[in-house]
Amino acid sequence: MRTKPDSSAIAAGKPAETAAARGVLWFWEESDAELMQVILIGHRQQGWTVAKPATPDDSTDDSAESAAAGKGRPTPTRKEREAANLRPLVNNDRRAASKESRAKMAIARDRARIGMAAGEEKYLPIRDKGAQRRYIRDFVDARFSIGEVLIPVMFIVIILTVVNNEYAQLLGIAGLWLFFLIAVIDSVILGMRLNRKLAAKFGSEKVQSGNRWYAAMRAMQLRLMRLPKPQVKRGQYPS
Repeated sequence: MRTKPDSSAIAAGKPAETAAARGVLWFWEESDAELMQVILIGHRQQGWTVAKPATPDDSTDDSAESAAAGKGRPTPTRKEREAANLRPLVNNDRRAASKESRAKMAIARDRARIGMAAGEEKYLPIRDKGAQRRYIRDFVDARFSIGEVLIPVMFIVIILTVVNNEYAQLLGIAGLWLFFLIAVIDSVILGMRLNRKLAAKFGSEKVQSGNRWYAAMRAMQLRLMRLPKPQVKRGQYPS
């Protein structure tokens, strides 16, 4: 809809937009059946034109511009904030991550090795865990066992077998079997003593099975090669 400017205002030398005082025309639009507000802006020579009503996109742009003007940037959404706070669990560099992982594993292995040698309970294998097994280790380490020198004796026998002398070879083999028999007898005596000690300390019904074999295997090893390492001196028997 268009309107003509006031002729008296034009004659007085006033612009059309001042004569109309930027008047507002309300009308009922039949196509949309809703009330529309149309602002008529006067043109200096061509008359009056119809201004476009504001759209939702325009209001959104205005609000975004005002928010940007107020804080310097629009308010981030929740997804944007969560994405900004995300941190990778592992290094993106595979080579550096693999190197770091190997270093950590090496430190953990060294710590476990030291802990096992010191007899720390959490680093011991299942066969070495428990108060009874600790008691057996301390008892065996406190005494001298014949089986401790089994490896040196076997080394001597190997040397004798190399000598080109039948008597020396037979002597070496016979001595090895005799020594092995004495070591077995010593281990049996050790097991019997340990069973009595364990029954008196922990109760006969609570004595674990396999204690004799565990003691014999430890007694057959050199003191320096035993794991866990001996925690007592010679003659320092556990109470």
